[in-house]
Amino acid sequence: MASFPFVPAANAPFQFQPTLDSQTYVCTVPWNIFGQRWYLQCNALSGGLIFNVPLVGSPNDYPINLAAGYFTTSALVFNEASQTFVVTP
Repeated sequence: MASFPFVPAANAPFQFQPTLDSQTYVCTVPWNIFGQRWYLQCNALSGGLIFNVPLVGSPNDYPINLAAGYFTTSALVFNEASQTFVVTP
């Protein structure tokens, strides 16, 4: 399990590199001015877009897998209480 604290900056989108299904990806969390919310964009290291979804926070007792349907064994969850992205396995 890996975790990435969500610490957005004022001048650039937050970015982290999770390993999902044994491959490393680049995830960016930009603010969408029209939607007035954060989005999670996942790209391959080569730059190809894997998915772009609204950032949905999970409560402590109910993990919402933001990468569901894109990976077979890995899950990517944003824990709202701790403001942390959690990747398993």
